[in-house]
Amino acid sequence: MKLADLDVITVGNPPPGFGGRYFLFVKVTTACGIIGWGEVYAATVGPKAMEAVIRDVFERHMERTHPRDVELMYRRVHSAGFSQRPDPTVMGAFSGLEMACWDIWGKALGQPVWALLGGRMRVRVRAYTYLYPDPAEDAGAFYASPSRAAEVADQFASQGFTAVKCDPAGPYTIHGGHQPGLADLSRSEAFCAQIREAVGDRADILFGTHGQFTPSGAIRMAERIAPFSPLWFEEPCPPDTHPDDLAQVARATSIPVASGERLTTKVEFAALLRAGAASILQPALGRVGGIWEARKIAALAESYGAQMAPHLYAGPIEFAANIHLATAIPNALIAESIGDGRGFHADLVDRPLYVEDGHVTPSIEPGLGLSVNEDVARAHPYTGDGLHLMMAEEPIRYDAARPSFGRGDG
Repeated sequence: MKLADLDVITVGNPPPGFGGRYFLFVKVTTACGIIGWGEVYAATVGPKAMEAVIRDVFERHMERTHPRDVELMYRRVHSAGFSQRPDPTVMGAFSGLEMACWDIWGKALGQPVWALLGGRMRVRVRAYTYLYPDPAEDAGAFYASPSRAAEVADQFASQGFTAVKCDPAGPYTIHGGHQPGLADLSRSEAFCAQIREAVGDRADILFGTHGQFTPSGAIRMAERIAPFSPLWFEEPCPPDTHPDDLAQVARATSIPVASGERLTTKVEFAALLRAGAASILQPALGRVGGIWEARKIAALAESYGAQMAPHLYAGPIEFAANIHLATAIPNALIAESIGDGRGFHADLVDRPLYVEDGHVTPSIEPGLGLSVNEDVARAHPYTGDGLHLMMAEEPIRYDAARPSFGRGDG
C-alpha cells in the first residue's frame, strides 16, 4: 500500500461564510485505490500558491510511502531544506495530507481513527460555538451588541450547548499587542455581564481576543471580565509574544489562559507549557502538524496538568479530525464547532457530524468516518483574491473616530 495520487479542492464558502472564505480539501489515493480526505487550515499564501505547496510536500516527502508511516513523513517535512523548525505554511500543507493518511489507514484496518490513537476515552465530546448573527443580520452591529450576544447565547444554551464564545474586545490588526481602549474594556465587561445573566449556570463563557494585547493590557482586560467567571481567556497576547510574557497574564488572573490556534508543532506548544503560559491548548489540526502531532501535544499537556480544546475555523474534515482526537485523549476539555454543524458544512460531506445536546457523538465508521460530496464541493469554487482569514491594517484608535467594531474573519 503506497500513496499514489493527490487532488486538491479549494471550496468557496458561501454567505454567511462562517468558518472562513474557503476550505482547502485534499484527496489522497493509494495505489490500491483507497481514498483518504484531509483539510489544510494554514493559509498564509493564496489558494493557488498553497495548492502548489501541498503538491510539493506530497510529491517530495510522501508519494510512494506507506500511509501508516506518518512519523517518517513528518520528519522528512519538518527537516526539509535544512530547517527542523516550525513552518506554518509547509506544516499546514502536511497537516491536511497527514490527516488523509489516517483516514486511509483507518479504512484499510476497518477502524475509526480514534481507535488507532489509543481507543475511546469518551462516548461523546463536549462542543462549543461562537455566537454568530443571523444570516441576514448586519454582522458589524451584531458583534458590537451585548444584548444580541446574550440573546443568541440563550438560544444556544437552550439547544444544550454548555459553552459559547465571544470576542468583543475590538478589531484585531496586523500591528503588535496594544492596550485596550476604555470602550473595549466597557464593552467586554457588558458582553460578559449580559451573557452571564442570560445563560446563568447553563453555559460557560469563553472570552476570545485573537491575540490583541500586551501582557499588561491583557491583565487590565482580565480584571474587568473575571467577575463573570469565564472558562478561559483566549490568546490574550499575539502568538509572537514570548511565552514568559504570556505567563505574566496567566499568573495575574484566575481565568485560565487558552492559546494555540496559530501555533505549529509540539515545539511551540512545549514552550507555552514550560513557561506556565497556558493551561488550555487549542491546536488547529490542519496547521499544527496533523493528528499524530496533536496527539503528542495532548500527552505533553497531560504531563503539565493542561487540557486540550481543538480549534476550528475551517470545514467539516478538520472538525471530524478534532472529534477523533478528543475522543481518544484523557485531557480533552471541549472542541469547537461552527454552530451545530448544519448548513453548508454538512452539505459538503456524506456523513456530517452534528452537535446535539451540546455534544458530538464520534463516528464509528472506518477512518475519519466521512467523505466529501465532490459534486457540492466542486460546484463552489473559490474565485476571490482574499486569504482564508484576513486582519485589519489600520492602527487601533482611542478616539470617537475609531473604526467600527467587527469580528472580521476569525
